[in-house]
This record gives sequence, C-alpha cells and structure tokens, in this order.
Amino acid sequence: MNRKKFLHKLSNWEYWSTYMFYLPNIPYVTYLAIKAKSPVFYTATNPVIKNSGDGTESKYKTIQLIPEKYRPKTVFISPKEVFKSVINKIEKAEIKFPLIAKPDVGFRGMLVKKIYSENELEEYLKKYPLDIIIQEFITYKNECGILYYRLPNEEKGTITSITLKKFSTVIGDGISTLSELILADERAMLYYDLYQDIHKENMLLVPEKNKEILLTAIGNHSKGTEFLGGNELISNKLIDTIDTINKEINGWYYGRLDIKYNSFKELEKGESLKILEINGIISEPTHVFDSKKHSYFDAVKAINNHWKIVYNIATINHKVYGVKYAKTTTFLKEMQNLKNYIKKVKRLSL
Repeated sequence: MNRKKFLHKLSNWEYWSTYMFYLPNIPYVTYLAIKAKSPVFYTATNPVIKNSGDGTESKYKTIQLIPEKYRPKTVFISPKEVFKSVINKIEKAEIKFPLIAKPDVGFRGMLVKKIYSENELEEYLKKYPLDIIIQEFITYKNECGILYYRLPNEEKGTITSITLKKFSTVIGDGISTLSELILADERAMLYYDLYQDIHKENMLLVPEKNKEILLTAIGNHSKGTEFLGGNELISNKLIDTIDTINKEINGWYYGRLDIKYNSFKELEKGESLKILEINGIISEPTHVFDSKKHSYFDAVKAINNHWKIVYNIATINHKVYGVKYAKTTTFLKEMQNLKNYIKKVKRLSL
C-alpha cells in the first residue's frame, strides 16, 4: 500500500512538496529583493496583518478584520484556560456542536478538526496545549478559495484565482465496508490513516448501496479535498463584491479568502456566505493545482506572476505610503520560532 501511495503521488504533481513550486522561483524573488533593496520586501504588502500574513500571524486577530456579517462566530482559547471557562465562552458566543477547532497559528490544515461533543473537545485541548481558536461549523454546502489583490493606489482590485473545493467522498455498494471503499478509491486511499481516525467507529460498517459518505468536511488539500480550477467564474459582479469587502479592511491588499457559500450566484452578490479565513502573502493561486487543467509548469509560472504582484503592492506601500519593511533579523527570528512551533505541533500529533 505504501508503495502504491508513493508511486501515485510521484506521478501526480499536485501532491509534490511545495518546495518543488518555490525553488524554481528563488532566482526571480532574489531579483525582486535586490530591486526593492530588502530581502523581506513582501512584509509591506498587507500592513494590517503581521508580516503581511507569512504564517506567523494570529488567525483570531485576522478573522476579526472580516466584516461582521461575513465572519463566523469565533472564540480564542489559551492553553491555560480551564475547560469550564472554554464551555462558557462557546455558549456566550452561541457556538453549537459540531464546531471547528484549530491552532491560532497554523496553515495547510494543520490540526484542523471538526468536533462533535464536549468530551471530544476536552480531549483535543488536552492533547494540543496551544493557543486554539474555536469556530462555528458553517453548514453552507460549498467552499472555494478566491485570490484577490488591489494596488494601494487604485480603487478597483482583481481576482486572479478561484479554486472550487470538492470534498472527498465514497459511494456505498452495499457489499464493501467503508474501509474497503476508501482503499479502493484512487484518491481517498492516499488519506486512509486520516479517514480511519475520523471514521474509526464506522470503518467496518457496510454503507447502503448508492449512499454517499462524506469523508472530510475540511476544505484543505492535506485533508484529501480536491482543488478544481474555477477561473471561468470570475466576473465583474464578483470583483465588485470582493472590492467592497476589501475596502472595509484597511491595510489588506493581497490574499486568499477561504469562503463557505450556498450557491455561486449568491456569492457573487455577497449573500449567503461566510469567510473562514484571510490568508496573506503565503496565499497561492491554488486553481493551478487542478492537474486536469494545468501542468506543473503552469503552477510554477503562476506562482512567479503572483510574486510580481506582491512586489508591486509592497513597493507602492513602501515608497508612496511609507510602510516600512520588517527588519530582516527580526523576521528571520520569527520564522525560526515558527519552525520550532511547527516541530512542536508535529510532536504533539504523534
């Protein structure tokens, strides 16, 4: 099975390490840094977010930037809080089970979990003594990522990427167990260990014929969610809607909105949607990870183009509006702290 997984991932570039997409762009980013006269020029891109959203920022603080009508109910939990206080916070915020728990600092779906009960939440918080945010589970059936940017000296922005997220499912045949259905699915079998943990009480049950089983409700590639290119859905109406949201967040110019929504027509009009997160400069044009529509070289080129956008925004902010670049030594120290933090989280996950 491990060999089968390895060969499948090797032959499908969407599963390759992120280094494979960023290493080819290092010479170009180095050139931009020399032009900007700062190796960390990108930290001036989004002044309202710590380091413009390089992964060290607090998710809770970033969520608070989202206009209230689009913001999920969210509470912050420190590792020192007693569980009774946690429950009181959840009840005061009117968050019901099931809910979503995730680290306040994290990315790529790290430790994001849908939790169904108080006991399960208590176990999660004991296992992961970190700053955690608890968020209401949004029941809109669809999720997408919209990558947007606006030059600080212009009124209108641009959407460069729409990624539609297809949650991983299997269909019952009335004969096979859930475990067997997962192992027989070319994509789902790659995430067998994850799904075994999520569905541990049902793995040996036989789903009814034609019954669709949702394997994960987390819209992240690391959880098995498939990214589908949706750039054909970019429209002036949608850009106007995201422009309106953008202008309510003073100091945000580049990033990806992860959005749960009911229908795309409603999303275009700014209706029936919730913004789960704003991701800053580490946002990628993830529509290119639809390997049926795009090649590996398309992905590398798209990331290159987005570095140029980041450079343009950062240098305008710096030269025209006086936004300072971060101090390189401070930035490197914070990135080392992030690296140590991720190692800690991985140890806790074992």
